[in-house]
Amino acid sequence: MSVLRIELRRSAAAGAALLALVVGVAALYIAPGRWSAGWMDLALATKEYMILLWPIALAAGAWQGRREHRARVGELFATTPRSRTRRMLPVLVAMGASVGLAFLLVVGAGGMRIASTAAYFPPDVVAIMLVGALSLVAAAWLGLGVGRLLPALVTAPVLAVAGVLLVFFTAIMRPDWIGAILSPAYGSSPFYPFQTIDPRVTAVLATFMGGLALTGVLLLVARGPRAFAAAALPVLLGFGAAAAIVPRDEAALVAPIDPVARELVCTDDAPKVCVTRVNANVLDALTPLARQGLSVLAKMPDAPTQAHEDRRAYLVEDEPVRDADIVTIDVRIDDHGGLAHPDAVVPEMVSGLGAGYGGPECERDAAVERAAAYHLLGREPVSDVGVIPGMIEEDPQLNAEAVTLWQGLQKLPPPEAITRVTAVRDAILACRDTTGLLSR
Repeated sequence: MSVLRIELRRSAAAGAALLALVVGVAALYIAPGRWSAGWMDLALATKEYMILLWPIALAAGAWQGRREHRARVGELFATTPRSRTRRMLPVLVAMGASVGLAFLLVVGAGGMRIASTAAYFPPDVVAIMLVGALSLVAAAWLGLGVGRLLPALVTAPVLAVAGVLLVFFTAIMRPDWIGAILSPAYGSSPFYPFQTIDPRVTAVLATFMGGLALTGVLLLVARGPRAFAAAALPVLLGFGAAAAIVPRDEAALVAPIDPVARELVCTDDAPKVCVTRVNANVLDALTPLARQGLSVLAKMPDAPTQAHEDRRAYLVEDEPVRDADIVTIDVRIDDHGGLAHPDAVVPEMVSGLGAGYGGPECERDAAVERAAAYHLLGREPVSDVGVIPGMIEEDPQLNAEAVTLWQGLQKLPPPEAITRVTAVRDAILACRDTTGLLSR
């Protein structure tokens, strides 16, 4: 233990851990909105930032690995009775424990922010985080071995650049199953609703990183050309074992979905408002707004009586929601884990007249729908820019047409105006053209 304490003080372990911690926490808090929705988002964000952390651990290991060469004490240590393996053990423990702990502290720094708001903790998060720590240990140990084998001054910076390229290009390489084995950042980006990492993908990464770590150890303690050549065996065996168990299906590799995160959590009283389990913490804030939207839609006959969060994962196989009794809501989470853009909830609910999303083949007249929606809201139509989050540009003629149609509705007797608005809703449900339904 005394030797280990000396290594922690005098080696690059503490500096590498501090650098990884600072970089990781800074990367997280530059864009907290990317992971404030919950634990899985946080795990995926830290996994994505492996493109920064993994090269740091690799370069730090390489810098430490050339220490004996830099101090010119290799021949002196070779004359001592203690084996090289025993002499290198404190270095391995110090480097591995430092960078592994730094990664867990990065996760903990993010976890403190969302601990009070994240309503759902997927069990897979623990495995993803532990394998992330293992990946940094493997990088540090591999760097130690390479630094001992190639003790040049440029080895560490070259390995840092190579590490960035390796993590990035292996994450996007084809076929996907090879990237799942090789890249510690695979599967973390881009983010989409209810994203997860298949447990088998996590297992194969752990298998390969374990082999890579053992190769680094053997490179660090090897004596003679044959031992150096044999050091490649663990990483080859690790790749072979991972290739044997890695899933090949696209659902597991490209866009895995957590079905539990998509489950609905609903209010006990009516009208029922439901959100997904991962966003259950915003149900209380969303309920009065959703019920206000339902009361606006209730001006039409056969209006929806429930409001559900949109559970589509935006995948090819997901069919649009088409249920006349249910209006879907886009739930957005702000940087602090609460409900984002609450002022947009009611306009968004009413914008589709409670008729769902239709499909790409349906003829939709945006001006007609906007005029009908704002007639229900009781105010003149305005542009979606600044009202609907994410809208940054719009045809300037669109809202002008909607205002003209809305003014026509205002001149009609209320029952006739509601009849025409209902006809627009029915056309959307039946996937018919809505053009002209307000001005016939």
